[in-house]
Amino acid sequence: MKRRNFLKQSSLAGVAVAGMSALAQATPQAAETPNFSMHYNDEAFSLHETTIAELQEKMASGVLTAVAIAQLYLQRIAAIDKSGPKINAVIELNPDALSIAAALDAERKAGKLRGPMHGIPVLIKDNIDTADKMQTTAGSLALAGHVAANDAFLVKKLRDAGAVLLGKTNLSEWANFRSTNSSSGWSSRGGQTHSPYILTHNPCGSSSGSGSAVAANLCAVAIGTETDGSVTCPASTNSLVGLKPTVGLVSRAGIIPISATQDTAGPMTRTVTDLAILLSAIVGEDPNDKATRASKGKWQADYRKFLNANGLKGKRIGVDRKKQSRHTDINALLETCLNEMTNLGAEIVDIEYVNAIGAMGGYELEILQTEFKEGLNAYLATAGTSVNSLAALIAHNKANAAAQMPFFKQEQLENSERKTGLNAKAYLEALTKGRDASRKLITSLLQSNKLDAIAGLTMGPACAIDLVYGDRWSDDFATQPAAMAGYPHITVPGGFLNRLPVGLSFFGAPYAEPTLIELAYAYEQATKKRQPPSFIPHFFAD
Repeated sequence: MKRRNFLKQSSLAGVAVAGMSALAQATPQAAETPNFSMHYNDEAFSLHETTIAELQEKMASGVLTAVAIAQLYLQRIAAIDKSGPKINAVIELNPDALSIAAALDAERKAGKLRGPMHGIPVLIKDNIDTADKMQTTAGSLALAGHVAANDAFLVKKLRDAGAVLLGKTNLSEWANFRSTNSSSGWSSRGGQTHSPYILTHNPCGSSSGSGSAVAANLCAVAIGTETDGSVTCPASTNSLVGLKPTVGLVSRAGIIPISATQDTAGPMTRTVTDLAILLSAIVGEDPNDKATRASKGKWQADYRKFLNANGLKGKRIGVDRKKQSRHTDINALLETCLNEMTNLGAEIVDIEYVNAIGAMGGYELEILQTEFKEGLNAYLATAGTSVNSLAALIAHNKANAAAQMPFFKQEQLENSERKTGLNAKAYLEALTKGRDASRKLITSLLQSNKLDAIAGLTMGPACAIDLVYGDRWSDDFATQPAAMAGYPHITVPGGFLNRLPVGLSFFGAPYAEPTLIELAYAYEQATKKRQPPSFIPHFFAD
């Protein structure tokens, strides 16, 4: 979960507001597709930018087995995640990955295929429970050694679909809900994850490891989690497709929580087609997450049926162009994206919502802090760890400050501990004036303007990593409206600024994932803006 400016002001939590670093602003470039010099020969990697369908073709033809595919990705992780550029996206490998792949190969040989995810290597974020030999720690040394008793519901779904759990990804510790001065992508257990595009830049968080891993071809696809911006932000800054589903479309049971109102897991992929496949594998009603009850009859068994290359034709897309960025290159890139959508048959409708959402966002932190205390206490109480409550976590961090807090502290944990519960007047007011008001605003905009979706740049390019002062993001973002409302939000590669990716976002009504997938796919197929990373050592590299 990437949240910087509002956390520093203790007024607005969870906004993924990414922008240009001072270095990036120094040499502005046009919004063109870059042709970066390669510091590592990605083309020599045999699974470079390989899709799920292509992997299935290789397995069906006998060119590769699931074991061979998993081995290739494990070699790739060893070569560039732990050596070479040292992206540091993977926090732990699954010692059972190859045996899982071998069992799936045996099933294929016997004529049993579980579906399009059969034998496909997946990395998942280290706040998602797996009942195997891997730990679940949310990146914190306070939970080092914790092995969950049960799989998270979505992990069980992935296993049933035939996925190979390759390992777990690093994240912003406690999903970036520990400090007001954190560096996204840093955890006490995993260290700092880097952007594979420019290694000195931030991959965005808190699903930073998942984003960098998919971008760098360390896996086929990955799972992240989002409260506000944590899937869509790293997807945007890593030239990926990422979806924050409607809250309740994907179960949160077995995921270390922040907010029952806003939390969700979501797919992170290199293509919209792969996203549709991965989403299909993880949706469904779960008796252990009451929020999924509302999704009954609304989730799709196969989201690939919404992959329509003409999906933007005749669509009405709302855009708030009145709230301009102070970075002229960001404004220019947005106009480029809007012109591309117009050329594909969409009608751009001018609307205003950014300022109103900003006012409502002042209530978000109250919601997140209150629900974080309730949710984390419930999770830790049954986790079987010595740190069994938020209060115990705070005490542990203080007692082990040198290892746990070498760069920034735990203001968010301490502020959350002071909250008095779900019946507090301030919390109930925040739900009304924050969550409910944002839902009403989005619904009103969609209905009164007859919109299919609302669009905008997901955020600006990534800021530089700064462990002294923390993240420095601009105010250009599109994550908060859908996050506060619990509505779906998809981001697709929208271009580059200063060698750094920028995503284009679409968000809309609850359970509008089919429409958002259709729009994203049409844009992706027409523009093909996804570019793999070049692992540039620093911004001024040749």
